Amino acid sequence: MNTPLAFLLLIASAATLPTSTGCAAAEDGFGVKEDGETYVVNTGADLIFRVRRGSGGSSLRGAGDLFSLQYHGIDYQDETTGSHINSGFGGLYDNQDDVTVQAAQDGDFIRITVHAGNLIHYYMAHRGDPKIYMATWFSQEPKPGLVRFIVRVPWERLPHGPEAADLHGTDNHPIEAHDIFGRPDGQTRSKHYSNIRLKDWRYFGATGSHVGLWIVRDNNEGNSGGPFYRSLLDQGASDQELTYIINYGEGQTEPFRTGILNSYTLVFTDGNAPGRVETSWFSRMGLKGYVSSSGRGSVAGHVSQGLIPEFHYTVGFSGPSGQYWTDVHPENGTFQCEDMVPGLYRVTLHKNELEVARSTAAVSARQEVSVNGLSPDDPEADPALWRIGHWDGSPQEFLNGDKITTMHPSDIRMAPWTTSPFVIGRSSAHQDFPAYQWMDVNNDRHIRFSLPEAPSSDLILRVGITDSAFHGRPSPSINGWEAKATDASQQPTSRTLTVGTYRGNNVTYRFIIPADVLHKGENDLSLRVISGNKGIRFLSDCFKSLE
Repeated sequence: MNTPLAFLLLIASAATLPTSTGCAAAEDGFGVKEDGETYVVNTGADLIFRVRRGSGGSSLRGAGDLFSLQYHGIDYQDETTGSHINSGFGGLYDNQDDVTVQAAQDGDFIRITVHAGNLIHYYMAHRGDPKIYMATWFSQEPKPGLVRFIVRVPWERLPHGPEAADLHGTDNHPIEAHDIFGRPDGQTRSKHYSNIRLKDWRYFGATGSHVGLWIVRDNNEGNSGGPFYRSLLDQGASDQELTYIINYGEGQTEPFRTGILNSYTLVFTDGNAPGRVETSWFSRMGLKGYVSSSGRGSVAGHVSQGLIPEFHYTVGFSGPSGQYWTDVHPENGTFQCEDMVPGLYRVTLHKNELEVARSTAAVSARQEVSVNGLSPDDPEADPALWRIGHWDGSPQEFLNGDKITTMHPSDIRMAPWTTSPFVIGRSSAHQDFPAYQWMDVNNDRHIRFSLPEAPSSDLILRVGITDSAFHGRPSPSINGWEAKATDASQQPTSRTLTVGTYRGNNVTYRFIIPADVLHKGENDLSLRVISGNKGIRFLSDCFKSLE
């Protein structure tokens, strides 16, 4: 095919491009050809992959699926099922028409386009790269209300993945729902525990004998949840399932974004971690929703004051056009975020994960917008009689806080969730105050503190939480006095704390404590979980992270 791909796209939509009928093999083998019900792509880098053109008579290996992943002569694709979006491209939408798959080649570049209802998925190859470049665009959420690409490799060919997500040895013994399992030694494993904060990873994957398979993300602008969002990445069972999340409902704090192109790359190596992935050539591939660098803008700004050297600060950007984030330079308080799709964005300054300032920015193509004068409204800067933990939007400084993202709360490696009363000035948050509090596990937490004199005016007790379940919220009482019940906060409705995330909507509850309630000497504060619901054990009403 000698006609340039770009010219074809001027006269036809991607859905009507003529299907490749084969091309002369290059010296390195690079090219795409039809072979029965599949397109065969030779990358010219000892990686040959196949994409199924039709259903093949099996719902487990449908049209649009990756059917074979042959690297250095070894096929890493599960022979019984395909790699694909969700459970397959067929049936992503109700009343969906048939899946169509088309291929085109333009010199050193190959593009295979899969149309499935309101979703378009691309597989691309660049001569000499042992990579499968992918991109997904959709105007409506498909079933079951999420979008993820799952690469399925037989486990014995790729056995070294995240230990916390390796189900081997659990004997398929579920301890919660159908996705968290226990081992005989009391440890727990789940696909959910492969999570990492989004801002902390550029790639993930697994390795085998002289091979590594990795998924490298783009800037993740089409996802939802922001820089601290956590979701599953991998599961080690009969297959090593590498899962790239585009939109995912668990622990979600904002609406899904649609109409945005999301790109990611499956990289094959000899076991080493992947390097930088170059995708500027996507501009010539006619991808739905692609926005080149020349059509993007940037934001730069300055945090005027109030940065605490012990904490990391992140500026997040969110709007219908996408999500972005960037770090604040601790030396001078400056920040810059580039390559943003034009649109109106909410600008949020985070101290670790706690929102401490907010602004807005209208981004235009080829322009840099200034956002200056951000000044943290940090509750930790306010004077206080005492505090437990830090105001930073994370419970990781509390008891078990260093384990909650990689294991179930029932795991034997967790310290007991029920502890002795916390004594201000003597107890340690890391050793003596649990990161989570459940109605049915460790309710009625006692905090004891001494005052040199009785206060002459009312005081304010502030309780900060990062999330809650089943409308759980704190209810304090001091020396027999009980605070008025508060309303439940707006939080994700899915499971969170048992599936490796404490992220929700940070909320601060304020309780006015009458002066005559407190007295000189020892005082006793009791903190309980209240809710109109009732659960069992670790699925009972709860809240997370007292600050």
